[in-house]
Amino acid sequence: MAGQGEIGPAMHAGDARAGALFLKMQRYVLCVSRGRRSAHLFKILSGENVGEQRMRIAPTPRDQDSERNIQAKPPINDYTSLPGPSLLKQTLGLQNRQHGQYLGQTSEYDVRLINLSPFNGRGEYVSTPGTLRRVSHHNHFLMKSESQAEVDDELSNLDLVESIIQPHGRALVDLYFRIIHPSFPIMNKKVFLEKYERTYREFTPPILAAVYILALNWWSYTPELVNLPKPDIQKLEKLVPQMMSDVLNRPKLSTVQAGLLLLQRPDGDSWALTGQLVAVAQNLGLHLDCSNWKIPEWERSLRKRLAWGLFMQDKWGALIHGRPSLIYLDNWSVKPVEARDFPESSEDDDEEEGSSDIETGHLTFINMISLTEILTDILDTFFTLRATANLSNERQNAMTITLEKAKPIQLRLKDWHARLPQCLAIGETRARKLSPTGSLHLSYFAAEVTLHRAIIRFDIPSLDNHLRSITRGAARMRFTSAIEMVNTLEPAHLQCFWYFSSKVNLAIIATFGSLLWATSDNSEEAEFYKSQLAEYRWALRVSSKAAEFMKFTVGMLDASPVFLKNSASKSSKTTTPAVLPTQEDIQEAHQEQQAFEIHTSQPMHDFNSEMYGVSNEVSPSIGTSTENAFGYEMGTEAGVTDHIDTRPNWADLAGNINFTPGDIQDWSLDQLYNFENFQVAEDILATRKFIEEYDETGNNFAGF
Repeated sequence: MAGQGEIGPAMHAGDARAGALFLKMQRYVLCVSRGRRSAHLFKILSGENVGEQRMRIAPTPRDQDSERNIQAKPPINDYTSLPGPSLLKQTLGLQNRQHGQYLGQTSEYDVRLINLSPFNGRGEYVSTPGTLRRVSHHNHFLMKSESQAEVDDELSNLDLVESIIQPHGRALVDLYFRIIHPSFPIMNKKVFLEKYERTYREFTPPILAAVYILALNWWSYTPELVNLPKPDIQKLEKLVPQMMSDVLNRPKLSTVQAGLLLLQRPDGDSWALTGQLVAVAQNLGLHLDCSNWKIPEWERSLRKRLAWGLFMQDKWGALIHGRPSLIYLDNWSVKPVEARDFPESSEDDDEEEGSSDIETGHLTFINMISLTEILTDILDTFFTLRATANLSNERQNAMTITLEKAKPIQLRLKDWHARLPQCLAIGETRARKLSPTGSLHLSYFAAEVTLHRAIIRFDIPSLDNHLRSITRGAARMRFTSAIEMVNTLEPAHLQCFWYFSSKVNLAIIATFGSLLWATSDNSEEAEFYKSQLAEYRWALRVSSKAAEFMKFTVGMLDASPVFLKNSASKSSKTTTPAVLPTQEDIQEAHQEQQAFEIHTSQPMHDFNSEMYGVSNEVSPSIGTSTENAFGYEMGTEAGVTDHIDTRPNWADLAGNINFTPGDIQDWSLDQLYNFENFQVAEDILATRKFIEEYDETGNNFAGF
């Protein structure tokens, strides 16, 4: 039975009695350390020799008496006064029963006046509103203690959270650090465990609940839990909103940690909560460079990892919700995360079956950050209101200018992919280990798709045929490569921790394929995309048995007009309009058509391969060479292999942009934007099928 000590079956009777007596005396040991009695129970993890047999005493849950002892013990109010060694001494953002607020440059506190205060050796000065703490000459925080009523409510909530999952709390904590933490390291494991070993009451309720909630998704990955009744996760989730609300106005680093973890739940994504976390992070000074602050070294590294975790949440959230980003680079000075910012190494790997590799997780996190920086440029360049308006106003020059802006971003994506370490290749998995790289590669293709989507929105029938065939060919290549990547996913990927945006990233790829289908020039092209989407849907349907978040895209495709019975008769020249245009729309479209015809009658023959420097070489993400560790083989183009493509070769592309070989086929895409924001897109789609935007309120596609 879980939680009870186990004695070797071959023990002699006398040894068994001795062992029983030992168990009775040592079942729970009240630890005495740092000169005072601590309120946590020391769990016996090692065995004791009895005769020639080794006795192993399994970790046991806290009993009712020990729980009462924990609850009766007064909370620690200041880690600075904690006797003995502790990582938490001098912590700024994880103090117990008090919180700090960053004092900005334009507030009522001026830096020059603050520095006149008589700070003590710890950089503190007790003032009327609270304790001023100086972490550098230019950065100060106001520390405030929490009221007794707030402390009492917090302790009550902590006891409620623990009561739902007991006696499995420690097992769930271990699960969290085995599977989720390696690739999403927004906490310090040693700090968390130091506090947890004393008492769960040193945490705030949201972070404790968030760790338990996420870990419960891997309940069966611990042998001691798999055959036991699983705690009711819905009870915990119902408590979380109010608990988060309670701590938003007295934030700590754990507030942002809890929010980010809760946003990683399968159905936990919330743009509103993301906005709140950005505001909380600014209160905590997470947007600042803390490299030279007078805080513990582990906390400087933690702040960097946590800040970039929030940065990624903001950017990918903006992508999948089609919303303006909330973090601006002009107000962001956080230094890049380096290897030294991770306190754990490969030596700390958990060898238990079904764990995640620490080094692979760290590299995944670092490369996800650099990919997010590229995504940021995609969103800022093509999907802000100003950017879309400016491109729309270019009208007949919109495609050319879009390609000019896309080139440097495409090259960065290509370079990012080429520099991925070997251990992050999609095919690099270890026996009996989970792999977090699936989420990383999916994010890459979502970025690829978004960049191409920015280009394809200016794909209109009056566009130069050479240029149009090039851009659509590149888009098709990225779409089929994304499908091939999904087909290569293994159980080690599917069962691992996936980043919150993965569910909609899969849908973005489906949306892009559907858009290419809806704008096809002929029935053969339309049938090709329909076939590819059917293959994609099938791959997701099969994989969703191991990764349920994939069911979202399966359902979206099931309801897609691509698979409606009447879509099979799609015309080779035109598509049935979703909404009949008015006479005014027809007249305006006719005027624009004339304008484009006038433009294309000018030197469009100047678009040649010397200007663009493109070729028909295969993208590095697709190549089948054995030297390519990241190869995704192109799928067979069913239904079009016998069709003779009379369109010009890649090398025939011409124009006034200085592209280099291999550029265009590597353009990326990633944003689920609202077509209704773009006048040009409205013109393009006036006589084509219209795909409605993503509705973030219900996490559904409004009418896809």
